[in-house]
Amino acid sequence: MKLIVNAITAAYDLLWGDLFAIPLPGGGALGVSLLVLMLIPTGIYFTIRTRFLPIRMFPEMLRVTAEKRPKNGASISGVQALIVSTATRVGMGNLIGVVAAISAGGAGAVFWMWLTALIGSSTAFIEAVLAQLHKEEDPLYGGFRGGPAYYIHSFIREKRGGKLGRYSVIAVLFAVSGLICWCGISQVIANSVSSAFQNAFHVPPIYTTVVLVALSAIIVLRKNATVRVLDVLVPIMAACYFIITIILIGMNITVLPDVFRRIFEEAFGIRQAAAGGFGAVVMNGVKRGLFSNEAGSGSAPCAAAAGDTSHPARTGLLQALGVFIDTIVICSCTAFIILVTPAEKVAGLEGMDLLQASMHHHLGLFGVVFIALILWLFSFSTFVGILFYARSNVAYLFGDNWLSQTLYKVLALAMLFVGGLAAYTFVWDLGDVGVGLMTVFNIIIILPMSRQALGCLADYEHGMKDRGGGTEPS
Repeated sequence: MKLIVNAITAAYDLLWGDLFAIPLPGGGALGVSLLVLMLIPTGIYFTIRTRFLPIRMFPEMLRVTAEKRPKNGASISGVQALIVSTATRVGMGNLIGVVAAISAGGAGAVFWMWLTALIGSSTAFIEAVLAQLHKEEDPLYGGFRGGPAYYIHSFIREKRGGKLGRYSVIAVLFAVSGLICWCGISQVIANSVSSAFQNAFHVPPIYTTVVLVALSAIIVLRKNATVRVLDVLVPIMAACYFIITIILIGMNITVLPDVFRRIFEEAFGIRQAAAGGFGAVVMNGVKRGLFSNEAGSGSAPCAAAAGDTSHPARTGLLQALGVFIDTIVICSCTAFIILVTPAEKVAGLEGMDLLQASMHHHLGLFGVVFIALILWLFSFSTFVGILFYARSNVAYLFGDNWLSQTLYKVLALAMLFVGGLAAYTFVWDLGDVGVGLMTVFNIIIILPMSRQALGCLADYEHGMKDRGGGTEPS
């Protein structure tokens, strides 16, 4: 057991730890991890290759949300695929992750989260289009399935002149990493929820956990309940959180200019550089942004592939919009809730204690209750969403059968139960290792495959010109 724990720790340090540090003026250093080294240059490259798609085509991203539902009842639309991916993106990272980034890096970390989302949108577009281009019909659930395991397999098969057996090694490694990651995340979800309810309502973890597992089981063990539930849940919870934030900003409108001043001043180290903390500002914002929006990790393409859309680029635009929703909107909500709170009210606090103290200052007991319920909803939707992701990976590894699909769901539910009762750090690290490995396998493939996605984008834009800027297919 000790050997396994040591191996997980070593893998975590390799993926998330600092490979090297860049010395900065005034002391301190900018630590760069393997994943940051892969994701940030990749995002910049795709942003340039797509000619700054997140900015240039933002109006089009909004327009394609109005696409019609597919006539095939078993299929889901691109917007429904966006809702599933948003369910998993909008989770604990938007609450606890943002709090941690601000606690460690100050207000300036928020700016770097925004910048990370901007370039991450381009990566999300590329991987979503590839998922659409290489999707397959799903004989079990109906509709379509796909994701990195499938487009990796197609890429390797093409490189080998069409000669490839049932599996590709890299595709298998990605699929296994994904299943490991989502089991680890299941435990983190349950532990965060049970801890929040214990702090807010003094409810023993066993009660919270049993309810969470029971409700999750009702949804995930039914054939096609996931999308229907998330269709309702995700827009409501995101809207509620956004509306509460707007209310709080309105209540504290006089301090808003000072909040923006702090964000931009601290982002560029006007205060931190002198104290040698500029590296912490940048890296905390970047790492939390990457972890929250998932762009490049290969998770969201598992949902993107299921979308039944008139053009693959539409799904790419919707998934790029998903990164905007996650980081620019939802993560910013958490940041502003904290930053408009007087510093003396939250001095010495961190994590959920800091966020709950901020909400208590603004809204009293209602604020504490609200944030606990929002965390529950965010976490519940994340768990339901990741099991939707898992479908395609399980099918790639074990074939199309209900036994393997059900066994993985039962395993994830067991991890959810265990996590609600106790926190096992090595399992949390295992989840981080899983998403780190997914990212490595995904990035090394989407870079050479990106020509397909870029060609798809060019075709879509050509069609837009032919239609006079409209979005209806020709």
